[in-house]
Amino acid sequence: MTETAMERALVYVVDDDQGMLDSTLWLLESVGLKALPFTSGREFLDACPADGHACVLLDVRMPGLGGLAVQEEMRRRGIELPVIFVSGHADVPIVIRAFKAGAVDFIEKPYNEQLLLDSVQQALSSRERQHASRASLGELKERLDALTPRERDVFLPLVRGYTNREVAEQLDISVKTVDLYRARVMKRMQAGTLSDLVGMAIAAGLVDPLQLRPEQMPAAAP
Repeated sequence: MTETAMERALVYVVDDDQGMLDSTLWLLESVGLKALPFTSGREFLDACPADGHACVLLDVRMPGLGGLAVQEEMRRRGIELPVIFVSGHADVPIVIRAFKAGAVDFIEKPYNEQLLLDSVQQALSSRERQHASRASLGELKERLDALTPRERDVFLPLVRGYTNREVAEQLDISVKTVDLYRARVMKRMQAGTLSDLVGMAIAAGLVDPLQLRPEQMPAAAP
């Protein structure tokens, strides 16, 4: 994770033990991370946004709403922040339940400082990659939406492995016209090669990679 990304990152620390809370905040801030403390699960849920470049350090056993209940409520509300559990009571059933519900790590107290920092950095890095992936998919959808109906008519069979001649026969147009629309599609989609175009179609869910025609793979298509 870059230094700039680290500066933007936020770690929510939820722990009813004030001493542990203070020491964790100090540790995170000592490496340049911004940390926000909460002494109860309810307080955290009331303040936590549904999105953002952040992760959650969550104690398992707290008065009122425990960590596992907080995790479940996050999922119910659509809060997809990575959760790292920290607990002095890491019995097997609790650990299994936490991971099944999507926790990215489970660290026992008293924790090793470097282990905790490594886990937080990994969680934030995965969150950053997730954001980048979503942004890329959003841009891809915008390009697809910008295709005209005829460009889309040409685009779909091309990425499924049909040759220009086969596309021309399907659409009852000339091969020269298919060439023209293919060039337009490549330009609109910002694709350097037909392989790039196929990759975009797969990412957008328009093509099943298992159903591509093996004898008409993109690199060999005219």
